[in-house]
Amino acid sequence: MELQGKVCVVTGGARGIGRTIAQHLSSGGAEIVYALDRETAGFADLPAGIQGVEVDVTAPDQIESFVESVIADKGRIDVLVNNAGITRDGLVHKISDDDWDSVMAVNLKGAFNMVRVVGPKMMEHGSGSIINISSVVGLDGNIGQTNYAASKAGVVAMAQTWAKEFSRKGAAVRVNAVAPGFVNTEMIQSVPEKVIQGITAKTPLGRLAEPEEVANTVQFLASDAASFITGQVIRVDGGLVV
Repeated sequence: MELQGKVCVVTGGARGIGRTIAQHLSSGGAEIVYALDRETAGFADLPAGIQGVEVDVTAPDQIESFVESVIADKGRIDVLVNNAGITRDGLVHKISDDDWDSVMAVNLKGAFNMVRVVGPKMMEHGSGSIINISSVVGLDGNIGQTNYAASKAGVVAMAQTWAKEFSRKGAAVRVNAVAPGFVNTEMIQSVPEKVIQGITAKTPLGRLAEPEEVANTVQFLASDAASFITGQVIRVDGGLVV
């Protein structure tokens, strides 16, 4: 799964799954990985080969400025991972307008904002790989996560649409989605232990996913080893829905 010489961008790349993805792409041979985030605290100890950049995916002007600077410097973007995401959980009648809007702005429109700029650049270059990070919640739903589920279902639909749009005119731009189950990150560590036990009990492999297992799948889809895979959704959920 070599990524030799590729220019990669990972949103939400300063911590959690995004940071692990950035590390995998870098160790896989990428020329450079740009870890985009609006929270810059995680930039201080990024490994060599990963450059932290303060970019808010809800701010189109910041995205355009960043992409233009990369194109001017490197000539292309080969890989884009739309990972930035937030949660504002609650039963549907308790979700405020702000809770709905903020989740949609980051998780759904944030991916749209990135691809609206990066996708055409990849198409002009003739190749590229875009990976949207979805969730099993976006495929199967989950109590108390109407807004999150809707946003993560949306990034799957957009990936499948973009797989058709950006392969026109002979361009080899591939777009896929990865749908993790419950992953052992800072976010899940705030969940009560009894809830975690319930999740693992329902999972045939009997545990949470590790961030590295999600990153391995992303690295595969980003690499030339996946050169004939586009428009697909890959679950990394330990058999949760088997």
